[in-house]
Amino acid sequence: MTPPIVKRYLIALDKHKLLPLAGLALGVGAAGVFALQPPPKAVYRAVGVLSYNRPATSFSTTGTQIQEQGKELNEAILRSENVIKGAAARVKSNPKQIERNLRIKMPGEKGPSVIQVFYSDNDPQRAGETLEAVMKGMVEQSRLINTARLRAIIQSISERLPQESHQLREVEGKLEQYVRSEGPAILAAQDGTVLATITGSQQQLRQIKMTLGGIETQMRSLQSKLGLTPDQAYTSSALSADPIIGNLRSQIYQVETQRELLKMDLRPEHPTMIDLARKQKAYEEQLRQRAGEVMGGNGITKPLTSQIRKDSSLDPARQQIANTLVGLQTQKETLQQQLVATIRAEQEARREYATLPNKQMEQVRLQQQVELQQKLYAQMQAALADAKAAEAETVSSLIPNGSTLESDDKQSPKVPLTVAIGGLLGLLAGGGAIFLLASLDAICHTVEEIRAAMRQREVPLLAELPYLMIFDAELDETPVLLNPDSPYLPFYERFRSNLRRVGSNPVKVVAIASTLTSEGKTVSAYNLAIASARAGKRTLIVEADLRSPSAAKVFNLTPYPDANLEPLRYYNFKNECIRLVPDVENLYIVPSPGPVPGAAAILESDEFRRLLEDARSRFDLVILDTPSLSSCNDALMLQPYTDGIVLVTRPGYSQENVLAEAIDEWAEAELPLLGAVINGVDKVISIPRPPRTNVVEAKAAEEQEVETAEEMKDKPTSKQKMKR
Repeated sequence: MTPPIVKRYLIALDKHKLLPLAGLALGVGAAGVFALQPPPKAVYRAVGVLSYNRPATSFSTTGTQIQEQGKELNEAILRSENVIKGAAARVKSNPKQIERNLRIKMPGEKGPSVIQVFYSDNDPQRAGETLEAVMKGMVEQSRLINTARLRAIIQSISERLPQESHQLREVEGKLEQYVRSEGPAILAAQDGTVLATITGSQQQLRQIKMTLGGIETQMRSLQSKLGLTPDQAYTSSALSADPIIGNLRSQIYQVETQRELLKMDLRPEHPTMIDLARKQKAYEEQLRQRAGEVMGGNGITKPLTSQIRKDSSLDPARQQIANTLVGLQTQKETLQQQLVATIRAEQEARREYATLPNKQMEQVRLQQQVELQQKLYAQMQAALADAKAAEAETVSSLIPNGSTLESDDKQSPKVPLTVAIGGLLGLLAGGGAIFLLASLDAICHTVEEIRAAMRQREVPLLAELPYLMIFDAELDETPVLLNPDSPYLPFYERFRSNLRRVGSNPVKVVAIASTLTSEGKTVSAYNLAIASARAGKRTLIVEADLRSPSAAKVFNLTPYPDANLEPLRYYNFKNECIRLVPDVENLYIVPSPGPVPGAAAILESDEFRRLLEDARSRFDLVILDTPSLSSCNDALMLQPYTDGIVLVTRPGYSQENVLAEAIDEWAEAELPLLGAVINGVDKVISIPRPPRTNVVEAKAAEEQEVETAEEMKDKPTSKQKMKR
């Protein structure tokens, strides 16, 4: 199968046959003019060799490196301006002439490791002198480059050395300061002092906890015996031990006893009873004041008298137990403070031990910085000394290695070979121009290009319809398949069946449209209608192209003569406008009254709308033959009355950019595009031959059919013409 690009190229070649011939003529003419030119004058070429210099002895590493770097010369350095001008000054010549005639061949990967210098001139003596001057300039240029590199190294090291010295002193100072601040802690951690502190703290914690446990056990025992808390025991012990409180308690008891004895004989208002009450109150007030002094309240907070008398009533045995409980409480508080201090010390030791690795790493990092900076400083000092020692050893990396003189007599080019090469280049140029024209052509010349365009925009391909070779059709007549045994009918039957399967709802009214004229839209619409009618479906063709004459004459029908005068009246009477096709059963047609003025207004009229609505209810399939989109938008105006649009394309006529623009516009407007068909496809069709009674007649008829078929294939625009 021929690739699409080859088909496109062959089509472009057929269109532009004169381009290769013009290219051939132009190439042959130019080659002839070049070949017939007189031979040039004799030219002398001086050839010199520059080899790389290898000093016998070298006492510095930098000098050796500079010499090696000097071998990395390129042609631009050797052809520098100072070299050319220096050579021109020596031989008193023009620098531009030297630049033009000088050629340098640098060493390759497989060739000799030398630089070849060529200089061409008509004068042999001048060629040799100029070459020698140029080579001297190149050697001097190499020496200057090496010297400049060495001085740049010395200057760079000299500028960086003070900065590196300052950085070295800075990192040394940081290390010294860090060792002073963190050195004792690191040493203590390293010799085990921190671990010993942690271990001792843990042992002390265990001892304190054991002691606290014993004290708490004793305190619980004493509290159960005494029935007092440690604070209550302290208060009772202090109050019971004070003699003044004891004396006041006894006096209060005496007064209370007297009052109880006299209460039976005397009234409360009796002076004696009043005096005894005053004494008791005074004693109680003195008791509260003394209790406040004993407890440390300084008389500010005075406890109740009953509570004081109760708390100060301990006997000596219980008072001893209370003192013991108070002592245990004091010892417990002391141990608890020791426990907190020991825990804090242990935590501090653990934190110090945990930060030890970071401190050690920081010290190692500072030591490494100092070592690196010292090493870098030493290297720079050594490099500076080595570079200064290399100043006396710096020479050029190139040395001249002799020169020769050659005569370059150019011969005239061979005329036949030059003309043949020119002709070949002309043919290639013409072929390239044709290929460029084929690439820039927007027309889809092959079926594959149209398929790719439809596939790229996800448009379903409903059918590929072949050329219609109707031998009895006239030149301006639309070829239709009136013969029920036509070999082309199966293609349109496949088109009809694919159209029925499009979408979820059945298609009853469909518009056949095309982007350009001559794409076979009318042929596809009429033959689709014939295929539908042959399948037993009541089918109606509506010629919706009111801007062109009717094509109903292919069915031996003509519209009413006065239909173009009153088109609305024509469409209003359905019995008059809908005509039965006599040669095809179940096929009807509404011939166009066109051309008529105001076609768009007629298509948007109520009469035409009612005609289509009535046709939808009466017919199984209604096909609208619309004008091309390049001439008007009638197909888009009729779209609301239809179930969708079928786009007709044709190789050699359809343009890819126009198709893409139309499909994208329909997609943006959400118009139902049912699919596309490719018309005019070159397919092999088996045409059945009628039976022959005579062998001679059969052979003659067969030859005639072959000649006619070849004629139709060569001239598809005449015998296979498709209108609209």
